Amino acid sequence: MSVWILFKSGGFTLFILIACSIFSLAIIIERILYYRRRSRIKRLELMAIVAKEVEKGTISRAVDICTSADTPFSNVVCAGLRLYGHNEVVISNTMEREITIETNKLEQYIGIVGTLGSTAVYIGLFGTVLGIIRAFADLSASGSGGVSVVINGIAEALVCTAAGLAVAVPAVIAYNYFIKKVDSFITDMELCTSQLMDLMTLKQNPAQKGKDR
Repeated sequence: MSVWILFKSGGFTLFILIACSIFSLAIIIERILYYRRRSRIKRLELMAIVAKEVEKGTISRAVDICTSADTPFSNVVCAGLRLYGHNEVVISNTMEREITIETNKLEQYIGIVGTLGSTAVYIGLFGTVLGIIRAFADLSASGSGGVSVVINGIAEALVCTAAGLAVAVPAVIAYNYFIKKVDSFITDMELCTSQLMDLMTLKQNPAQKGKDR
């Protein structure tokens, strides 16, 4: 079966699936590269450096380190450090808002991948149903050919189902990976928020540090 016959038998739904595949692949590549750029430094490494700077009282240096790191959790820490010396509630609320902002950036576009993954199969099935209808219509119009004509028409129509699965499977796998990755980023941001609040509290209240020991 030639490529042209495959495209012809698939009809317009096959072209829709090809467009969905290209769109989905573009988003998957963009998100993978984005997450890789935002994971250049590990949370434990960053917080170890920040803890030393806070302990020394060089808050501006800690802010510069977080800015240069440019990761979701470093941006959250940076937002808190910039308010060093303010009320703990204000600092905590600011960091929570920064977590929300960073989470929205991390989740950008992945909903589209999930939607394409869940609908591509149905688009393929729709194309297959149309192909089967067309096969029976051709058999009825010709009045000859027997079962072989129907079987050939159905075989060509199933191309759409195969194409739908080819689009859906990678999209669903990528979507689940992205969700797991975003959850990991959120966990890091929340842990950084908690750790920084502890560091700042102990720095501003040295007596409390002695009690904790």
